[in-house]
Amino acid sequence: MTLDRARELILEQLQFRSGYNRNSVRMILAEVQKLHGQGAVDQLIRELDLEQRFDLKPGSDFSGLR
Repeated sequence: MTLDRARELILEQLQFRSGYNRNSVRMILAEVQKLHGQGAVDQLIRELDLEQRFDLKPGSDFSGLR
C-alpha cells in the first residue's frame, strides 16, 4: 500500500467517525507501519489530525493489529 492510498482510505473513514471507523484507521496504520515505518504513521496521524479525531497519538505502535 502506498502512502497516498493509505491517506485516501483514512480520509474515507473520517467521514463517518464511529468506533468501527477508528478500528479501520488503526488497521490501515498497522499496514503503513509494516511497509513504511513509524515515521510514516506519525506523519499521517499529524497530517490528518487523527489525534483529535480518533485519539490516535504519534508514536503509537500498531504492529500488534496485523
